Amino acid sequence: MASSSKLLVDKAQLIAFERRVAHAFEAGLIRAPVHLSSGNEDALIEIFQQVQPQDWVFSTWRSHYHALLKGIPEGWLWTEILEGRSMYIENRKHKFLSSSIVGGILPIALGVAMGATRQDLGEPVLAFVGDMTWRTGIADEVRRYARNHALPLRLVVEDNGLSTNTPTREVWGEGFRGQANGVVTAYNPKTAVYSYERQWPHVGSGKWVQFG
Repeated sequence: MASSSKLLVDKAQLIAFERRVAHAFEAGLIRAPVHLSSGNEDALIEIFQQVQPQDWVFSTWRSHYHALLKGIPEGWLWTEILEGRSMYIENRKHKFLSSSIVGGILPIALGVAMGATRQDLGEPVLAFVGDMTWRTGIADEVRRYARNHALPLRLVVEDNGLSTNTPTREVWGEGFRGQANGVVTAYNPKTAVYSYERQWPHVGSGKWVQFG
């Protein structure tokens, strides 16, 4: 992830895609939960400019932006979302996997990084976590193991200051708050963090949806 990569989508396209998902959800076309992103476009664009096609990207239940920036075609992603798979987008052709389980994607990312190292494939691995997941035991174990074994795994903490809907500082007694909004800060070569203000609810669009 050292050299720059040309992105296929820009900030306006990311925002337009999430609004399209929100409208489809409100119209009852998506009969499953959706988790929307907003306010973090600039930080993600900065991060993905360093991601290459051969790199693996692992994401969470809020993965639409990550998938598009990784190069997954919008039409393919749209179909997956309409079919109710928003929370676990997987496209191995583009080396992209996500999970709706808190921390569930991290051991998989670690295993892929280990495999890439043992086979000398030169495939860096990028894994996204929220500021709540960052404080769980599995996240701590994964980052320690990756560090101790010099694995090509980099974790990106997406800090919106909330653990679902509760302020992270209230739950864990600490938080990343204070980082410049939207600015990616590298704590060390294996970890980056950026803060942003969530503009959509944790799940859904904020409007009541009645299915027929």
